[in-house]
Amino acid sequence: MNYLDSIYWIHERTKFGIKPGVKRMEWMLDRLNNPQNNIRGIHVGGTNGKGSTVAYLRAALLNNDYSVGSFTSPFIESFNERISLNGKPLSDEAIVELVKRVRPVSEMLEEETDLGVATEFEIITTMMYLYFGEINPVDFVIIEAGLGVKNDSTNVFEPILTLLTSVGLDHTEILGESYVEIAKDKSAIIKPHTPVIYAVKNEVALKVMREQVKLQEAKGIEFDRDITIVSVDDEFTYRYKDYELETLVLNMLGEHQKENAALAITALIELNEAGYVTLDFNKMIDGIESVHWTGRIEQVNEEPLMIIDGAHNRESVEALIETLKSYYQIEKIDVLFSAIKGKPISDMVTQLKGIANNFYVTEFDFPKALNKEELISSIPGDNKVIVDNYVKFIEEYEGEGLLITGSLYFISEVKSRLGF
Repeated sequence: MNYLDSIYWIHERTKFGIKPGVKRMEWMLDRLNNPQNNIRGIHVGGTNGKGSTVAYLRAALLNNDYSVGSFTSPFIESFNERISLNGKPLSDEAIVELVKRVRPVSEMLEEETDLGVATEFEIITTMMYLYFGEINPVDFVIIEAGLGVKNDSTNVFEPILTLLTSVGLDHTEILGESYVEIAKDKSAIIKPHTPVIYAVKNEVALKVMREQVKLQEAKGIEFDRDITIVSVDDEFTYRYKDYELETLVLNMLGEHQKENAALAITALIELNEAGYVTLDFNKMIDGIESVHWTGRIEQVNEEPLMIIDGAHNRESVEALIETLKSYYQIEKIDVLFSAIKGKPISDMVTQLKGIANNFYVTEFDFPKALNKEELISSIPGDNKVIVDNYVKFIEEYEGEGLLITGSLYFISEVKSRLGF
């Protein structure tokens, strides 16, 4: 198999959809001699903020001369970035080699068990564990959970530390309709006697987290209780125990990014105190401050202004709007929106309508993408338009400012087709 054959085989498995549970993962990994047991891993879960938190951790560790593997989803610019070595996407050759190793095992799973066919995400996750657990070991592997935690494909290893960035109402058709149900699922990131750093603002969800911390006899470190930040304009001061770091300035915009960075800093301090790393704090801060995470409040054009952001649920839309108002002083802007099924579309578009001069909806090439007719019917009021060809629309746009937002899969396709 060459690279294109390998990618086609992986993507073909999207037709098997999402199948929560870890039994297929455990079966395949066992046939591969359980490479997940060989890694020194950090598990990152949460409704929003996972990707940037992974990026902060990775940058700080790389700046301190540690080798780092990372696993994130979805990809924005190239498939290979889902599995990254020292911040760089895996090579095409490495992907081909991994598929050669994993495909026969997945076929055995289908032929020899009644567990069903492995999904795309399970295949990619297995490839990641095989790569960092056997083929190319590293000092640390930072693993972003996919959907929830309890039944997520990543939840098959023993981490040295875990982080939960947030709990929000997303993927409710799978994780549950209430904060309690979703918090119970995501609280599975808490492992016995293992430090967990979490930022949970909903009181009901927070109670679930605290109960699980106690049950697992874990070290629970809580944002707004143990960790605090004081924000003044672009700068912020971080405080945890006897640590105080002043005048931190991130490349990433938004108050929510300061919180994500604070979680990452706390994790690094904990690793330092536990003897897993020896940190140069100046290098740590330099790394964190330098992070840029593509597709998150990213300005891709100046005249006319164009901003892209993968705000894919109600909480991330809220953070996006707050950031546009605080950092760009934008009260009104044209909006181009597209999304996938299973999202709280009504809540998202209602929020976005509040800042929209004109609301444009479109659709994109993805199995779960909502069609434009469904989207337009969900938007209240007037000033809403269907865009059939979003590439042409963006290329010919002559308004004062355009926000391109919605699904991260949509943002990925926009960047690919427009060359942003």
